[in-house]
Amino acid sequence: MGNVIVSGNSSLQRATTLSEILIFPTGFDLGGQVAIGISHWNSPFPPRGHPLCDSPDGVRSEASAAAAPQLPEYQEPVSCPASLSINPISSLCSASQETISDSSTILKDVKLLMESLEGLSTPSKDGDSTLLDPGTSSILDDNTRTDPAPEVRGRSRSSGLCFSDGKCHIDYILVYRKSGPQSEKREIFERNIRAEGLQMEKELSVCNSDVIFLKLHAPWEVLCRYAELMNIRMPFRRKIYYMHRRYKFMSRMEKRINRFRGWLPRKPMKFDNNTLPDLEENESFTAPFSRSRIHHFTIHNKDTFFNNATRSRIVHHILQRVKYEEGKDKMGLNRLLSNSSYEAAFPLHEGSYRSKNSIRTHGAENHRHLLYECWAWWGVWYKYQPLDLIRRYFGEKIGLYFAWLGWYTGMLFPAALVGLMVFLYGWFTLDHCQVSKEICQATDIIMCPICDEYCPYLRLSDSCIYAKVTHLFDNGATVFFAVFMAVWATVFLEFWKRRRAVLAYDWDLIDWEEEEEEIRPQFEAKYSKKERMNPISGKPEPYQAFTDKYSRLIVSASGIFFMILVVIAAVFGIVIYRVITVSTFAAFGWALIRNNSQVATTGTAVCINFCIIMLLNVLYEKVALLLTNLEQPRTESEWENSFTLKMFLFQFVNLNSSTFYIAFFLGRFTGRPGAYIRLINRWKLEECHPSGCLIDLCMQMGIIMVLKQTWNNFMELGYPLIQNWWTRRRLRQEHGPNAKASFPQWERDYNLQPMNAYGLFDEYLEMILQFGFTTIFVAAFPLAPLLALLNNIIEIRLDAYKFVTQWRRPLPSQAKDIGIWYGILEGIGILSVITNAFVIAVTSDFIPRLVYAYKYGPCAGQGRAGERCMMGYVNASLSMFRVSDFENTSVPRTDGSDMFGEAVKYCRYRDYREPPDSPGEPYSYTLQFWHVLAARLAFIIVFEHMVFTIKNLIAYLIPDLPKDLRDRMRREKYLIQEMMYEAELERLQKEKNEKKKNYRAHHNALP
Repeated sequence: MGNVIVSGNSSLQRATTLSEILIFPTGFDLGGQVAIGISHWNSPFPPRGHPLCDSPDGVRSEASAAAAPQLPEYQEPVSCPASLSINPISSLCSASQETISDSSTILKDVKLLMESLEGLSTPSKDGDSTLLDPGTSSILDDNTRTDPAPEVRGRSRSSGLCFSDGKCHIDYILVYRKSGPQSEKREIFERNIRAEGLQMEKELSVCNSDVIFLKLHAPWEVLCRYAELMNIRMPFRRKIYYMHRRYKFMSRMEKRINRFRGWLPRKPMKFDNNTLPDLEENESFTAPFSRSRIHHFTIHNKDTFFNNATRSRIVHHILQRVKYEEGKDKMGLNRLLSNSSYEAAFPLHEGSYRSKNSIRTHGAENHRHLLYECWAWWGVWYKYQPLDLIRRYFGEKIGLYFAWLGWYTGMLFPAALVGLMVFLYGWFTLDHCQVSKEICQATDIIMCPICDEYCPYLRLSDSCIYAKVTHLFDNGATVFFAVFMAVWATVFLEFWKRRRAVLAYDWDLIDWEEEEEEIRPQFEAKYSKKERMNPISGKPEPYQAFTDKYSRLIVSASGIFFMILVVIAAVFGIVIYRVITVSTFAAFGWALIRNNSQVATTGTAVCINFCIIMLLNVLYEKVALLLTNLEQPRTESEWENSFTLKMFLFQFVNLNSSTFYIAFFLGRFTGRPGAYIRLINRWKLEECHPSGCLIDLCMQMGIIMVLKQTWNNFMELGYPLIQNWWTRRRLRQEHGPNAKASFPQWERDYNLQPMNAYGLFDEYLEMILQFGFTTIFVAAFPLAPLLALLNNIIEIRLDAYKFVTQWRRPLPSQAKDIGIWYGILEGIGILSVITNAFVIAVTSDFIPRLVYAYKYGPCAGQGRAGERCMMGYVNASLSMFRVSDFENTSVPRTDGSDMFGEAVKYCRYRDYREPPDSPGEPYSYTLQFWHVLAARLAFIIVFEHMVFTIKNLIAYLIPDLPKDLRDRMRREKYLIQEMMYEAELERLQKEKNEKKKNYRAHHNALP
């Protein structure tokens, strides 16, 4: 397997053997805590002092090889149905590595290699001539070559997690093409990588001879040096837990509760205590790594002290600071990726996520396999997420996303339950609803046509079904549910802050601060001529003038405003479609469509609106990129925040504009029969259904929510599945049916789909938009939390399956919170209070019914309201219109004699207006209209102030940091100081005793 191993160090590293392999079973609970249990495995490698390891130059000589026994195979884990374990894998590689310090030696070996083998490609500028076809051995100098044991070599080649020697763990993979551009920059970049101490090995792709994989390994010294520079916190002492002092009464109560729990079945959503591996750093006190105090840290094995995620993060940190060209700012892997010097860069997955053996009998082969079995597999959809394992494998940023998603899903349970109860309350009280009864029995009330010419007169009783469906969502419990959801949103955000604080403590993120970010290359290129001193680093950097910055912001804001106008234009187009098609459907030949013309119009308009939403989303992404780049943000985080805000604003307006129109404008400004308000003096604006506008809003929300979530789930999982399937199909055709099984790990990972360019943006955006749907119009659609809950239960496993099986392993990165998304969530929570107040007051019939019950109904003046008090409400909410007063363009083609036996002279419509024969002004507003309007305004003011007061009170009463966590942090700080002091005293005492011992030995040696 054509490989060349290169190091920037001039001396050979001493071989470090694996002293013992630990198998860590760990339990998992709701809070993400870890239960401790350690079982030791005997080392499969020879101990220190063995001839194989103690060769002075780290090279296996013939004598030592003859004296050394054959290395045993890795042992299989003991079968234990109740526990899972991590088998030893080849990723636990030794830190020793053959090195070549002189570049002339490399070229000499390459020349010998080229002369000795035939059929090799012509050498290229960046040293690709050192590559052999996969399967051939690398040729090194005889003085520096170490032949690993056959067992180790076989395992390393089969797993693809180590260099060809089976010892050095692959920490990072760079991929490029020999025919690609920028070969000189790549050559300089790789030379500087070697100078930083990283070890390299190149290998040709099995599938494509033009693709080259550059494997990187960070030795122990490099890891220690950069871990200290990056202030990476590492474990140095096991945590000591202490119990609070409890009263005897509480102890007796706890005993009784525990005895009662023993009779109950075990909690099905929790993992067994021995299911997950022990994550030692979560149960240890940690401190920033320091080479001068390395003896304080818990180092059982140098190869496993830094986990794979930390190793990859350190290597990426180095690559981001390596120069590829002479110049002040010509550095960083990201720039080489952007100019196509490298095609891809990623850390490796830890082997396959599948195994022929059962995980309960043979244990997990690696952490990826364990994540699949305990998290991404559909059979564990009801289990809690193993957040500590997710964080260990993918990093804190992705771990926080899944922690937030799990917390949001868990908080949806009470919201979905209450929403379902509101819906069921409407269902069970359906037969007792006086308004629905009157509508269903109103066979003698004739309603005016809802459109011009083609729409016929209708009986009010024809709206019986729609009135009953409206009652399911608009009933006496709707106001309570709106208040509940406003409070729920506040509780969700406040308790998430507490949950985030606990995770930040457990994951050592409390004191973590982001490094001073690098300036974006585009910003440097644009403003390199003008510089000023950075107040933090004290170094000169490009500077953007105030006038230039704000002029660009004004242009960007104008672009955002223009795109919002495009959304409004799209909504206007939908409105015109609804106005035109309602008449078309009314004249349709199919009786089912003709009799339900308004429902058909609403349904088709929603589907067309969804298609427009999806098409505009593609346009908005390009516009958001253009406007964000036009602003020239200084750093990557500023660019991400600006792009996130634009994309959220665009998609939020795009998704909810039609919903706002139906909720607050549909049927509000249509005028009245005989004096309709028209678009372009031609089309009459659409009216609400005789049973109200809420049924249209429910249809809009239900269809959009279901279609949007279905489409998102398909694009998230279905699209990568299809792409990966097509890749596997192509490989099978070219290399045979079993080709993929023989591929090394880097080849298999390269054939997976990369994580999208915007990171977790799409995942967060989908959930934030869903949160808006769940809260903003929840008063009109109480089942929204239930639909969101069902979707999120699937979403968690979809995202988990995607991350574990379909995507390359993303770079593990740190984060303290969910960033700008939290502020967006707070803004949605405030907006939801306002919109729900308007939905209840304006869209629903809650306020008109309340005014009628207390002021105009049978119970007027009695101070009570019930179903009996609503008798006559339907008649009081309808106004009278004389048919002879119709406009010429609105006169129906039929006079109603074919349906009612005689020509219709009067019809009814929804409004509070005087009858045509009124002694005052005909068709003017009645006093009841002004009472209802005043009540609506009063309700909006009272509702908003009351809910905002409750929200602020709850936010004030719930502290951001739990008390027990605050006490744990204080105690840990105290214990860390004590431990460091004791450890230092112990070290000084040992040094003192050693000096005394040496002095006595020297004194006794004197004659």
